[in-house]
Amino acid sequence: MTYKPLLSLCIVLILMSCGSKKLVSETSGTTDLATANVIKKHYENAVSFETLAGRLKVRYQDEKQTQNVSVSIRMEKDKAIWMSANILGIPLAKVLITPNSVKYYEKISGSYFDGDFRLLSDVLGTELDFNKVQNILLGQTIYDLRQEPYILETSDRGYVLQPKKQFDLFTRLFLLNASTYKTEAQQLVNNNENQSAIVTYPTYQTISGQVFPNEINIVANQNNKNTLIDIEYRSVEFNVDVSFPFSIPSGYDEIELK
Repeated sequence: MTYKPLLSLCIVLILMSCGSKKLVSETSGTTDLATANVIKKHYENAVSFETLAGRLKVRYQDEKQTQNVSVSIRMEKDKAIWMSANILGIPLAKVLITPNSVKYYEKISGSYFDGDFRLLSDVLGTELDFNKVQNILLGQTIYDLRQEPYILETSDRGYVLQPKKQFDLFTRLFLLNASTYKTEAQQLVNNNENQSAIVTYPTYQTISGQVFPNEINIVANQNNKNTLIDIEYRSVEFNVDVSFPFSIPSGYDEIELK
Protein backbone atom coordinates (compact mmCIF):
# COMPACT_ATOMS: atom_id res chain seq x y z
CA MET A 1 0.00 0.00 0.00
CA THR A 2 1.50 3.34 -1.01
CA TYR A 3 1.64 6.31 1.31
CA LYS A 4 -0.58 9.17 0.09
CA PRO A 5 -2.00 11.56 2.72
CA LEU A 6 0.67 14.27 2.81
CA LEU A 7 1.28 14.33 -0.94
CA SER A 8 -2.47 14.32 -1.62
CA LEU A 9 -2.99 17.14 0.87
CA CYS A 10 -0.34 19.21 -0.90
CA ILE A 11 -1.68 18.43 -4.37
CA VAL A 12 -5.27 19.27 -3.37
CA LEU A 13 -4.18 22.54 -1.78
CA ILE A 14 -2.25 23.35 -4.93
CA LEU A 15 -5.15 22.40 -7.21
CA MET A 16 -7.41 24.63 -5.12
CA SER A 17 -5.25 27.52 -6.24
CA CYS A 18 -6.38 27.19 -9.84
CA GLY A 19 -7.91 30.25 -11.36
CA SER A 20 -7.19 33.24 -13.51
CA LYS A 21 -5.64 36.65 -13.23
CA LYS A 22 -7.09 39.57 -11.30
CA LEU A 23 -9.63 41.79 -12.99
CA VAL A 24 -8.48 45.25 -13.98
CA SER A 25 -8.61 47.83 -11.22
CA GLU A 26 -11.40 49.85 -12.85
CA THR A 27 -13.95 47.18 -11.85
CA SER A 28 -12.92 46.92 -8.20
CA GLY A 29 -14.67 50.18 -7.25
CA THR A 30 -18.15 48.92 -8.11
CA THR A 31 -18.58 46.88 -4.93
CA ASP A 32 -21.37 48.38 -2.77
CA LEU A 33 -20.70 49.62 0.76
CA ALA A 34 -22.33 46.68 2.57
CA THR A 35 -20.29 44.17 0.60
CA ALA A 36 -17.12 46.22 1.02
CA ASN A 37 -17.67 46.31 4.80
CA VAL A 38 -18.00 42.51 5.04
CA ILE A 39 -14.86 42.04 2.98
CA LYS A 40 -13.00 44.62 5.08
CA LYS A 41 -13.90 42.81 8.31
CA HIS A 42 -12.77 39.48 6.84
CA TYR A 43 -9.26 40.90 6.42
CA GLU A 44 -9.28 42.81 9.69
CA ASN A 45 -9.93 39.49 11.46
CA ALA A 46 -7.17 37.61 9.65
CA VAL A 47 -4.74 35.81 11.96
CA SER A 48 -1.67 37.92 12.68
CA PHE A 49 1.64 36.16 13.33
CA GLU A 50 5.22 35.92 12.11
CA THR A 51 5.79 32.20 12.67
CA LEU A 52 3.59 29.22 13.51
CA ALA A 53 4.25 25.71 14.76
CA GLY A 54 1.62 23.04 15.28
CA ARG A 55 0.46 19.47 14.94
CA LEU A 56 -2.21 18.13 12.65
CA LYS A 57 -4.23 14.97 12.45
CA VAL A 58 -4.93 14.22 8.79
CA ARG A 59 -7.41 11.68 7.50
CA TYR A 60 -7.23 10.79 3.81
CA GLN A 61 -9.87 8.82 1.93
CA ASP A 62 -10.36 7.95 -1.71
CA GLU A 63 -12.23 5.17 -3.49
CA LYS A 64 -9.52 2.64 -2.66
CA GLN A 65 -8.25 3.39 0.83
CA THR A 66 -8.46 5.34 4.07
CA GLN A 67 -5.36 6.46 5.96
CA ASN A 68 -4.68 8.49 9.11
CA VAL A 69 -1.41 10.27 9.78
CA SER A 70 0.10 12.80 12.18
CA VAL A 71 1.67 15.88 10.63
CA SER A 72 3.95 18.54 12.08
CA ILE A 73 3.44 21.93 10.45
CA ARG A 74 5.57 25.06 10.56
CA MET A 75 5.11 28.38 8.83
CA GLU A 76 6.92 31.63 8.37
CA LYS A 77 4.10 33.80 7.14
CA ASP A 78 4.26 34.61 3.44
CA LYS A 79 7.63 32.84 3.18
CA ALA A 80 7.45 29.10 3.88
CA ILE A 81 5.14 26.20 4.73
CA TRP A 82 6.85 23.03 5.99
CA MET A 83 5.14 19.74 6.84
CA SER A 84 6.48 16.43 8.11
CA ALA A 85 4.27 13.34 8.31
CA ASN A 86 4.81 10.37 10.59
CA ILE A 87 3.11 7.28 11.98
CA LEU A 88 3.97 6.20 15.53
CA GLY A 89 6.84 8.66 15.52
CA ILE A 90 8.40 7.25 12.36
CA PRO A 91 9.04 9.98 9.72
CA LEU A 92 7.45 9.15 6.39
CA ALA A 93 7.36 12.24 4.20
CA LYS A 94 8.20 15.94 4.11
CA VAL A 95 7.11 18.92 2.04
CA LEU A 96 8.48 22.45 1.80
CA ILE A 97 6.49 25.09 -0.07
CA THR A 98 7.85 28.58 -0.66
CA PRO A 99 6.61 31.33 -2.99
CA ASN A 100 8.96 30.01 -5.67
CA SER A 101 9.18 26.26 -5.15
CA VAL A 102 7.48 23.04 -4.09
CA LYS A 103 9.66 20.25 -2.70
CA TYR A 104 8.47 16.87 -1.47
CA TYR A 105 9.85 13.44 -0.68
CA GLU A 106 8.36 10.18 0.54
CA LYS A 107 10.34 7.42 2.24
CA ILE A 108 8.17 4.39 1.53
CA SER A 109 8.30 4.76 -2.25
CA GLY A 110 11.71 6.43 -2.25
CA SER A 111 10.42 9.24 -4.47
CA TYR A 112 10.71 13.03 -4.56
CA PHE A 113 9.56 16.14 -6.38
CA ASP A 114 11.55 19.37 -6.65
CA GLY A 115 10.04 22.07 -8.84
CA ASP A 116 8.54 25.52 -8.90
CA PHE A 117 5.03 26.83 -9.36
CA ARG A 118 5.67 27.58 -13.01
CA LEU A 119 6.51 23.94 -13.62
CA LEU A 120 3.39 22.77 -11.77
CA SER A 121 1.29 25.31 -13.64
CA ASP A 122 2.50 23.94 -16.97
CA VAL A 123 1.86 20.36 -15.91
CA LEU A 124 -1.50 20.86 -14.24
CA GLY A 125 -2.83 23.64 -16.45
CA THR A 126 -3.49 25.91 -13.46
CA GLU A 127 -2.21 29.21 -12.18
CA LEU A 128 -0.70 28.56 -8.75
CA ASP A 129 0.06 30.89 -5.88
CA PHE A 130 1.73 30.33 -2.51
CA ASN A 131 -0.62 32.75 -0.75
CA LYS A 132 -3.70 30.77 -1.78
CA VAL A 133 -2.32 27.60 -0.22
CA GLN A 134 -1.48 29.54 2.94
CA ASN A 135 -4.96 31.09 3.06
CA ILE A 136 -6.67 27.70 3.04
CA LEU A 137 -4.68 26.60 6.08
CA LEU A 138 -5.41 29.85 7.93
CA GLY A 139 -9.15 30.11 7.29
CA GLN A 140 -8.94 32.93 4.75
CA THR A 141 -10.58 33.01 1.34
CA ILE A 142 -8.46 31.56 -1.45
CA TYR A 143 -8.87 34.62 -3.62
CA ASP A 144 -8.28 38.21 -2.52
CA LEU A 145 -11.83 39.53 -2.29
CA ARG A 146 -10.57 43.11 -2.58
CA GLN A 147 -9.40 42.66 -6.17
CA GLU A 148 -12.77 42.48 -7.93
CA PRO A 149 -16.45 43.31 -7.26
CA TYR A 150 -18.57 40.75 -5.39
CA ILE A 151 -22.26 40.17 -4.87
CA LEU A 152 -23.30 39.81 -1.22
CA GLU A 153 -26.22 37.72 -0.01
CA THR A 154 -27.18 36.75 3.52
CA SER A 155 -28.32 33.34 4.70
CA ASP A 156 -28.91 31.52 7.97
CA ARG A 157 -25.29 30.38 7.79
CA GLY A 158 -23.71 33.79 7.19
CA TYR A 159 -22.59 35.97 4.30
CA VAL A 160 -22.45 34.49 0.81
CA LEU A 161 -20.07 36.14 -1.65
CA GLN A 162 -19.66 35.43 -5.34
CA PRO A 163 -17.98 37.49 -8.06
CA LYS A 164 -20.18 39.77 -10.11
CA LYS A 165 -18.40 38.34 -13.12
CA GLN A 166 -17.67 34.61 -12.99
CA PHE A 167 -14.98 33.42 -15.35
CA ASP A 168 -16.08 31.06 -18.12
CA LEU A 169 -13.95 28.17 -16.86
CA PHE A 170 -14.17 28.72 -13.10
CA THR A 171 -17.07 29.23 -10.70
CA ARG A 172 -16.30 30.57 -7.22
CA LEU A 173 -18.42 30.88 -4.07
CA PHE A 174 -17.46 31.91 -0.52
CA LEU A 175 -19.36 31.72 2.76
CA LEU A 176 -18.24 33.90 5.70
CA ASN A 177 -19.32 33.59 9.34
CA ALA A 178 -21.68 36.42 10.33
CA SER A 179 -19.94 36.96 13.69
CA THR A 180 -16.26 36.34 13.09
CA TYR A 181 -16.15 36.97 9.32
CA LYS A 182 -13.92 33.92 9.00
CA THR A 183 -14.40 31.52 6.11
CA GLU A 184 -17.06 28.87 6.68
CA ALA A 185 -16.83 27.35 3.21
CA GLN A 186 -15.39 28.01 -0.21
CA GLN A 187 -16.13 26.25 -3.46
CA LEU A 188 -14.28 26.28 -6.76
CA VAL A 189 -15.51 24.53 -9.88
CA ASN A 190 -13.47 24.05 -13.04
CA ASN A 191 -16.27 23.73 -15.55
CA ASN A 192 -13.97 22.73 -18.39
CA GLU A 193 -12.05 19.96 -16.61
CA ASN A 194 -14.89 18.32 -14.65
CA GLN A 195 -13.04 19.24 -11.47
CA SER A 196 -14.28 20.82 -8.27
CA ALA A 197 -13.16 21.37 -4.71
CA ILE A 198 -15.04 22.37 -1.58
CA VAL A 199 -13.27 23.48 1.59
CA THR A 200 -15.32 23.78 4.78
CA TYR A 201 -14.35 24.84 8.30
CA PRO A 202 -16.70 23.06 10.74
CA THR A 203 -15.14 24.56 13.88
CA TYR A 204 -12.76 27.31 14.91
CA GLN A 205 -10.77 27.85 18.10
CA THR A 206 -9.33 30.87 19.89
CA ILE A 207 -5.56 30.91 20.24
CA SER A 208 -3.81 33.87 21.87
CA GLY A 209 -6.97 35.90 21.37
CA GLN A 210 -7.22 35.09 17.65
CA VAL A 211 -9.79 32.99 15.81
CA PHE A 212 -8.03 30.10 14.10
CA PRO A 213 -9.33 26.98 12.30
CA ASN A 214 -9.81 23.87 14.39
CA GLU A 215 -11.01 21.63 11.56
CA ILE A 216 -10.69 21.83 7.79
CA ASN A 217 -12.53 19.45 5.47
CA ILE A 218 -11.58 19.23 1.80
CA VAL A 219 -13.60 17.39 -0.83
CA ALA A 220 -11.91 17.28 -4.23
CA ASN A 221 -13.75 15.77 -7.18
CA GLN A 222 -12.12 14.99 -10.48
CA ASN A 223 -13.92 13.05 -13.20
CA ASN A 224 -16.55 11.97 -10.63
CA LYS A 225 -13.94 10.51 -8.27
CA ASN A 226 -13.82 11.98 -4.77
CA THR A 227 -10.82 12.53 -2.54
CA LEU A 228 -11.61 13.49 1.06
CA ILE A 229 -9.07 15.12 3.36
CA ASP A 230 -10.00 15.98 6.94
CA ILE A 231 -7.54 18.13 8.90
CA GLU A 232 -7.66 18.73 12.64
CA TYR A 233 -5.27 21.12 14.35
CA ARG A 234 -4.19 19.36 17.53
CA SER A 235 -1.93 22.20 18.71
CA VAL A 236 -0.84 25.61 17.44
CA GLU A 237 1.69 28.14 18.75
CA PHE A 238 2.42 31.56 17.32
CA ASN A 239 5.70 33.44 17.08
CA VAL A 240 7.99 30.64 18.18
CA ASP A 241 11.39 29.73 16.80
CA VAL A 242 11.00 27.52 13.73
CA SER A 243 13.32 25.83 11.28
CA PHE A 244 12.60 24.08 7.99
CA PRO A 245 14.98 21.11 7.68
CA PHE A 246 14.66 19.61 4.24
CA SER A 247 17.13 17.46 2.33
CA ILE A 248 16.15 14.97 -0.36
CA PRO A 249 17.84 11.63 0.43
CA SER A 250 20.22 10.26 -2.17
CA GLY A 251 19.01 7.47 -4.40
CA TYR A 252 15.36 8.62 -4.51
CA ASP A 253 13.45 8.61 -7.80
CA GLU A 254 12.04 11.88 -9.11
CA ILE A 255 8.23 12.12 -9.36
CA GLU A 256 7.14 13.00 -12.86
CA LEU A 257 3.72 14.66 -12.89
CA LYS A 258 1.66 13.98 -15.99
